[in-house]
Amino acid sequence: MIDYVNALNEAGVHGNIEAYRRIADSEHRSRLARRALAVTRRDARERLRPIRSEMRARLLRHTASAKEASADVQIHLLRSYEQRSQPWLEERLEKERIRFFYANGRWRIDRIEPLAGELAAAAVYSYDAEPAEDGYGGRTIAPSVPFINPNAQYAPRSRVYAGSGAAGEEWGGYGIRAAPYRREAAAAYAEQWWDKPNPAYEEFEVNCTNYVSQGLFAGGAPMNYTGKRESGWWYRGQSSGKELWSFSWAVANSLQRHLSLPRGYGLRAVAVNSPDQLMLGDVICYDWDGNDQFRHNTIVTAFTPEGMPLVNANTVPSRHRYWDYRDSYAWTEQTRYRFYHIADHL
Repeated sequence: MIDYVNALNEAGVHGNIEAYRRIADSEHRSRLARRALAVTRRDARERLRPIRSEMRARLLRHTASAKEASADVQIHLLRSYEQRSQPWLEERLEKERIRFFYANGRWRIDRIEPLAGELAAAAVYSYDAEPAEDGYGGRTIAPSVPFINPNAQYAPRSRVYAGSGAAGEEWGGYGIRAAPYRREAAAAYAEQWWDKPNPAYEEFEVNCTNYVSQGLFAGGAPMNYTGKRESGWWYRGQSSGKELWSFSWAVANSLQRHLSLPRGYGLRAVAVNSPDQLMLGDVICYDWDGNDQFRHNTIVTAFTPEGMPLVNANTVPSRHRYWDYRDSYAWTEQTRYRFYHIADHL
C-alpha cells in the first residue's frame, strides 16, 4: 500500500509516469497513465507547475479471508500548484477499492478500482411528461433517485419587492423585483461543504448537482417551485411519503438544460464562450463523450493567477480543482464543456 501511494505522489509531482510500473494492476496502471499524460500536457500548455503532493489514506471498510482481502479506502489528495510564482492548494477525496492476495508470506495488491467517480454507476430512470413552461419533457437519465430530507429549507417561487430603485430590476406584468446574486456567498457555501454533507439536505449517491444547486441557493438564487419534478428548480423535502425535488436540482443534464433556457425571473444564466469569462459562483457543465449528455457540474470558487477558474465539486469531493478536469478518470478527448455565467440579479 505504501509503495502504491509513493508511486502516485512521484508521478503527480515529477511527472514520472514510469513510477506506475510498480503498480501490479495493469488496467489501473493504464488508467493512471492516461490521466497523468493528459494532465502533464495541460500543465505544460497552461504553465502550471505542481510543487508538492501529499496523500492521506483512511480505511472505510474491509473484508478478509485467509488468502484474499478487500479494502475500501478514501485517499485525501493535497497537491500544491504554482503559476507566475503564486501557489494554490488543490484537494480531492477519492475512494478506491483495493484487493489483496496472500502469497509467499506477504500480502500483495492484485486489483485497484476507483469508486464513486464522475462516471459512477447511474440509476436509469425515465418519465413521460408534457413539455413544461421551460421546455422539459421526454426521457431523462437521472444519476440517482434520492430520498429527500424533510427538514431541508426551501424558498418560495420568487421574491417580491415593493417600490422601485437601484436594488433590482422590475419585470413587466409580474410585479417581481430581482435580488442580487451574492457570488461570494455561493463560493463560501461551496468552500464550507465541499468535503462533508450539509445535514439540512440529503446526500445523494451521485451528489454533484445537488451540491452545486445548494451553492446557487446559498448565493440567493430563488427556487422556482412548480410542484412538477420535470419543471422549475426546487427542493422542498417530503410530503405524504413523496419526494419533492425537481430534476434540475439534482440531475446534471437537467440543471444544464435549465440554465440554457431563457426565462424572465429566478435562476437565470448566460452561456459564455470560454472559462476565463466566468466569475465566482458560476457553473461549468461536463459532457464526457461529446454526445450532449452532461453528466457532471461544478461551481467556480477561485481563480489561477492567470484568471482561469478553479472549481469545487462532488461526487468526488474537490476543492480548487483546475476547471478542465483532465485529472478525472471520466475525461476523454471528446469532452465538451458549457460555461454558464449566472445573472447578476435573480
